[in-house]
Amino acid sequence: MSRAAASPPLVPPAKQEHDATLFGMGIFLASEFLLFGGLFTILVFYRIVHGHEVVEASKELHLWIGALNTVVLLTSSLAAALAAKSAKDGDQRLTQRLLLAAAALGAVFLVIKAGEYSLEYGDGMLPVPGGGGQLVEPLSRLFMNIYLVATGLHAVHLTIGIGLFVFTAFRIWHRSIRLPQDQLSIVVPTLYWHLVDIVWIFLYPALYLQR
Repeated sequence: MSRAAASPPLVPPAKQEHDATLFGMGIFLASEFLLFGGLFTILVFYRIVHGHEVVEASKELHLWIGALNTVVLLTSSLAAALAAKSAKDGDQRLTQRLLLAAAALGAVFLVIKAGEYSLEYGDGMLPVPGGGGQLVEPLSRLFMNIYLVATGLHAVHLTIGIGLFVFTAFRIWHRSIRLPQDQLSIVVPTLYWHLVDIVWIFLYPALYLQR
């Protein structure tokens, strides 16, 4: 008699949950890239068709403020990456501190961005009620509308990321997350944070450096 074929090894439930979570997060990140990808497509098309107008409108943006915020966000992304590593090493206290540091830097980014919006409003360059007095050219107004939508949407995502980091740090403090067993609870929000960081890396040259 032939020996019955051996049944395939069962995948542990924890492994299945780990893979499913990462797969779901990958789909979510891909959908977010598609969302921002639409904005980048509009910017590229606008730059090709109305290059001169884009250059002139881009010159009105505060280049050094955008550069400063880029440094702040890259530093926060480094803190998030180190938090994921310390979670893998099982260092709960360091992971908590790094998450809070990344969240604090994200808050600094938002404060700087709010200050930049205030300057643009005062200059009459922000396309909101009472703030777009200098946008007499339709193409300049269109560019600033794209700028406001793109950076505003990015700020919303950043605010969500800050909330995730603070909540995760609280869970570590409350001992509802134990490391390294629950390191996936750290990896998922840090992946989201890196998405926000990458989006800004593309937004900065697409908006500020068209000059």
